Amino acid sequence: MFSPDLTFRPRMSVLSPAQIEQIHQATLELLERTGVQVTHGRARELLQGAGAHVDGNRVRIPAWMVEDAIRTAPSRVVLGNRSGERRVFLEGDKSWFGPSVDCIDYLDPATDQRRRFTSDDCRVTATVADALPNFTWVMTIGMADDVPPNIADRVVARQVFTYTEKPLVFCCKDVNSIHDIYEMALLIAGGEARFRQAPTIVHYSEPISPLVYYDPAVDKILYCAEMGIPLINFPAPQGGSTAPATFAGEVVQASAESLSGLVMAQLMRPGAPFIYGAFTTIMDMRTTIFSYGAPEMSLMTAALAQMAQHYRLPFFGTAGCSDAKFPDPQAAAEVAFSCLSSALAGANLIHDAGSWLDHGSLASPGFMVLVNEILYMVNQFMGGLPVNDETLALDVMDRVGPGGHYLADDHTVKHFKDVWYSKGLFDRTIYQLWQAQGSKRFEERLAAKTAKIMQHQPTPLPDEILKELAAMAQHWN
Repeated sequence: MFSPDLTFRPRMSVLSPAQIEQIHQATLELLERTGVQVTHGRARELLQGAGAHVDGNRVRIPAWMVEDAIRTAPSRVVLGNRSGERRVFLEGDKSWFGPSVDCIDYLDPATDQRRRFTSDDCRVTATVADALPNFTWVMTIGMADDVPPNIADRVVARQVFTYTEKPLVFCCKDVNSIHDIYEMALLIAGGEARFRQAPTIVHYSEPISPLVYYDPAVDKILYCAEMGIPLINFPAPQGGSTAPATFAGEVVQASAESLSGLVMAQLMRPGAPFIYGAFTTIMDMRTTIFSYGAPEMSLMTAALAQMAQHYRLPFFGTAGCSDAKFPDPQAAAEVAFSCLSSALAGANLIHDAGSWLDHGSLASPGFMVLVNEILYMVNQFMGGLPVNDETLALDVMDRVGPGGHYLADDHTVKHFKDVWYSKGLFDRTIYQLWQAQGSKRFEERLAAKTAKIMQHQPTPLPDEILKELAAMAQHWN
């Protein structure tokens, strides 16, 4: 009777096509006129040899070099799980949520007390991330305060490799650390060929805003490009502090900072897998914090997602974090707003979901569970509204007729599970039933669900791989 179902994914745009072009041209102008500071000798040689203008440590990159790098970079990056299955497809407007890195503190879900994050806390958060279905990839989440700082980045990476099967995005201190983490990934993948087919790790590196590259960051860019390790080059400009106070100006600077790293990566190895993006937010002028819950953060993330789609580059976005100190109503509101915004904008690899409270300093398993529940709602919304003969239900309505009901109809039995139902966290019972069931408030339900999820048993690594990982750790320095 009617046309077949046409899948439509809800979308949001914050930039018009003309504005996208304006931001692109301004980005090219910034890199060509102002440039970036690069003290790394080998990188300056690569850039100058390819046509950049090098004056001391200032490197000005012509527009044609930037556009060549954009054309050379792959438009999609596919990540695999521990078993080598290709699971995360960074392309177009597909969105995949995961947590974050480098939290200093941990909110113990049993005591509700805040303390320093340890390597065993990483075991817990990796286990929780493994159990939560809406987290399709993971990060190391915290900084292990109980081990020597020079090996802490590898200790938490090893914990994640052990306690989850999902792809890992990691941050580390230098190329030696990348090498060691890469060796662990190769061991678990079963060799370089299997790793190349479905990379299980992505390295996350940052230039310093505004427009500065320090040598270790450049070392990591060049090493990842050379080895074929997918790389995120992700500045964190702060509007009014390390970036212009205007949102468009901050987006331009952020884009230039990320794309300058793309140029270096493509000069090192054309076709090197690269993920574009920036953590763009504001400085709260009352507190000076780098805000993780500001609506302006989501607005600029959406703008950069559109720029990534314009460039046909995978995008590293931000959502699911909060400035709140606990998984409370403020956290829930900021998370719901940012996660839905990022999904509607088509951000690809969306980080910070459930792992950053108190503007990036606090990890909380309870917060991870809360955000996973919100992501059920986001994913339900993003599924859109299928329209076809079956869903239009004209025959059903004609059969039931005026004044009838649909409770016993086969169509209802077939489709009532299309609705999302919270499993024990969000409550829809009537007041009297809620009282009869113990009058448990949201915080109590969240604590109970978190405790249950923390009992999850991840699929163990084979004993021989665990032994080899332990042997590798003996040589870290």
